[in-house]
Amino acid sequence: MEQLVNQTLSEQLRDRIEERIISGHYAPGTRLDEVDLASTFNVSRTPIREALIQLSAAGLIEIRPRRGAVVSEFSPARLTQMFDVMAEMEAICARRAALNATDEDRQKLLEAHKASEDAVKDKDPDRYYRLNEQFHMAIYAASHNEFLAEQTALLHRRLHPYRRLQLRSPNRIEKSFAEHQRVLEAILTGEANGAAERIQDHVRIQNWQFLEMLNHHS
Repeated sequence: MEQLVNQTLSEQLRDRIEERIISGHYAPGTRLDEVDLASTFNVSRTPIREALIQLSAAGLIEIRPRRGAVVSEFSPARLTQMFDVMAEMEAICARRAALNATDEDRQKLLEAHKASEDAVKDKDPDRYYRLNEQFHMAIYAASHNEFLAEQTALLHRRLHPYRRLQLRSPNRIEKSFAEHQRVLEAILTGEANGAAERIQDHVRIQNWQFLEMLNHHS
């Protein structure tokens, strides 16, 4: 599973720039110049451009004609709406996974969950997030509804920065791992409603945790 956590340079830059956006270092409306960013991070413009495209896909920036990349306005209310939809979509995936998962699907879920355990022990939230993401994607795939899996993965990517950064809260990765364990148990035993309820709670906790982080640093 180790190969799953290796990041490209553009992904590393995306993470560093998104942290600066969410922390307020780059305020809404700020123009992100490729040349300046390349100088700041001591890289060429190509990985910077790739990172900006990823940030645009996540909604953190807008790429505008003649202005380039501009930091988007942030609305906690809209973020909560997105997490609410995410919770419902993941609940459908988990419910269907509990009913439809094959032996191969169950094995992939077990492996994805087990792989993140070392990151918990090492207290490495970024590595845990990248492995945690594989666990969620395995649930989507186990739903055996391709359209549902695609759409849920798209929203998951939109929420990537918030789901990743909330793991920096004290003891959050340990709690997240325990929440995953409860979801996994429900899926493996075919408890469809239990799986749906547990993953809904998990996603809503992520939203609450991120907003708490914002309040703490404001």
